[in-house]
Amino acid sequence: MTRKAFEASEAFEPPQRLVRALAETRLVGDDGVGEWLERLPELVQQAVDLRELTVERVQAPGGRSSLVLLVRQIDDTPAVLKLAPERARPESERAALAHWGGRGAVQLLNPGDSQGVLLLERLHPDLSVRSLPEAKALLEAATTLRRLWVEPPSAHVFETVAQRTGRQAAAMRVGAAGDGEVRALVDAALAAREELLAAAPEERLLHGTFRQSKVLAGERFPWLAVGPDPVVGECAFDLARLVRDRVEDLIASPSGAATTRRRVRKLAESLDVDQERLRGWTLFRAVESGVRARRVGRPRDAELLLEFAGWL
Repeated sequence: MTRKAFEASEAFEPPQRLVRALAETRLVGDDGVGEWLERLPELVQQAVDLRELTVERVQAPGGRSSLVLLVRQIDDTPAVLKLAPERARPESERAALAHWGGRGAVQLLNPGDSQGVLLLERLHPDLSVRSLPEAKALLEAATTLRRLWVEPPSAHVFETVAQRTGRQAAAMRVGAAGDGEVRALVDAALAAREELLAAAPEERLLHGTFRQSKVLAGERFPWLAVGPDPVVGECAFDLARLVRDRVEDLIASPSGAATTRRRVRKLAESLDVDQERLRGWTLFRAVESGVRARRVGRPRDAELLLEFAGWL
């Protein structure tokens, strides 16, 4: 899709994955995403015109919180244009990418920009570490994640792990009300959170939503992280999401529970993270995701996540 074709197009539609994900947010508080989605064609046109970009295509299926377009700059350099609603905290992502400066993460090309628009270096959008065999994928993902764990900037404005999980904990209590089976898991997850927050071992800038699909192949470096929802806290919190990658395969395997516990141990050892703290945050994050999936009408995802949590 050239720039001229994009300007002339009256049939622009965002990827359905994004539309479905934003529809889910209306069940837990819209925060203006409906209006943002309606204005998206106009916002894209403004962003393209202002930066004199040529649009090649919309990346599909794309992400669950932003629109991603493959573009070329005026000098024909390939790049990625990303637009996100305020709910997705794009300015927090911008600040984190600027702080990392390309170390372990995609390079930000417009650090002084604003208005929920990010211009990024072009990686290989269809090639993530998830395409590798499982053991190799976990190794490469963990190696990438280690590079991101740096001291946060002084007087930072990032959300903390305590703040983020506090909001999540409140929603979990509501979501588990009246359900005895889920309530037991929620109670265990909330107790783990309280214990973990009482004695956090370090404070680092974290990716926040790290998993295998968030690590793409690049030219400047073999693998680079994308799509952070940055947060400041202990490293075990960041690593916890990686533990449950390919959860469908784990659940389908007769040795899934043993494999999960072995994965916790190996990841903790390889990244010098306390194993019990990693197990605790993995439990909390799995239960939180499972309860949220139930709330927004994804029962199959909820079932997988809560069964996984029960192994911990």
